[in-house]
Amino acid sequence: MFETLKNAFKVKEIRKKIFITLLLLLVYRIGCYIPVPGLDSGEFSGLFTGEDANNFLTLMSAVTGGALSQGTLFALGIGPYINASIIMQLLAVGIPALERLSKQGEEGKKKIAAYTRILTLILAIVQAIGVIINFANQSGAINAAPFWDQEWLAYIFMAIVYTAGAMLTMWLGERITEYGVGNGISMIIFIGIISTAGQQLIINPIMGAVTGTDVVTGQTFDSIETLVSIIIFCVLAVIIFGLIVTVDLAERRIPVQYAKQVKGRKMYGGQSTVIPIKISGSGVMPLIFAFAIISLPDLIMGLFWPNSSAYDWYSTNISAGTGPWAWAYILVLCLLIFAFSFFYAQIQFNPEDISKSIQQNGGFIPGIRPGKPTADYLKKISNRITLFGAIFLSLVAFIPSLAFSFAGQGFVNVFSTTGILIVVSVALEFDKQLQSKLMMKNYKGFLK
Repeated sequence: MFETLKNAFKVKEIRKKIFITLLLLLVYRIGCYIPVPGLDSGEFSGLFTGEDANNFLTLMSAVTGGALSQGTLFALGIGPYINASIIMQLLAVGIPALERLSKQGEEGKKKIAAYTRILTLILAIVQAIGVIINFANQSGAINAAPFWDQEWLAYIFMAIVYTAGAMLTMWLGERITEYGVGNGISMIIFIGIISTAGQQLIINPIMGAVTGTDVVTGQTFDSIETLVSIIIFCVLAVIIFGLIVTVDLAERRIPVQYAKQVKGRKMYGGQSTVIPIKISGSGVMPLIFAFAIISLPDLIMGLFWPNSSAYDWYSTNISAGTGPWAWAYILVLCLLIFAFSFFYAQIQFNPEDISKSIQQNGGFIPGIRPGKPTADYLKKISNRITLFGAIFLSLVAFIPSLAFSFAGQGFVNVFSTTGILIVVSVALEFDKQLQSKLMMKNYKGFLK
């Protein structure tokens, strides 16, 4: 990757794209620190720390680079756009009109992108209202008195600001995709997670090792012991990231042989190729789906019944993951990860379509008859790989936090489990994008 970056900076066009990407990401990070009038950020951020913190909200705050926990301009971040994109993907599977539209090339993609933007605006409005009402009920984070005579005016103002921030974040992501390097939405999520991890790592463990004092609690401790913990954390981080990269790049290659065909005066085919099936082909989406679904009861009760005994019991015994019913939370989360892994695999990989395409082009899998036997074979392989990927995601949901706990409590929340997968996937995709641009530049030079 470092060699790819070095070669990319030597090419003027690619270097310009990298600088544009960095500039737009800088604009996004500046927006993450712009406060919203009428909001007490201290009270707001208190809802994301401690034993009662919601796991899904903590994940969303990490994705926004801490903007959600501080209640700043980009508090919603890229979340509404991600949700809109997921909904459009699901609707494209169930609604024939959208499915046909997705197969109409660039024009179809433009129309679906327009529908996604409209849905993003609707979801941003709904999420902004939900966030404001939720946190107004749970704490005194909203203080309208210095700015507004009526509290409902403050709510409307903040909803407009948060909606505008979400739409501006979407616009920045699209501009990165168009003029920069890589997928803009993924780059915004990547920079948010990296900045959050950097802040948590520097503010408490590293500054604590230098000063001998916990920056958050003020408690004194041994600097040498903290330095040892930092070293243990770095070693564990390298091992965990290495294992995730290995699994993320792993794939099952199914050989396909194409028969020779004579068309006119030319002969086609007669070559071998492979169908690559990635072990983690669904990426981090099953984890995000699972955390979102399992956090719905917490979010709904926090929105409508924040002071009820049922909400207190659920937060203490289930959603915190540390009470007597924590095993039920873990079991349901694993089942959701498995269910969404197979669901997303069926959306991305259709054995019938692939089998039909191979047969139409005169190809076959050695030892397997074309047609339905090929589809059944591909489905069996896909199910086995998806099962392994689901087990991998279930382990990733819990193992990193347990491993980092050996380095000390200050390191447990530096990297969220989902954040690790996102960081690895985006970094590898960014490297592939740079390599493809370098290859295209070399081809252009050759043609000249």
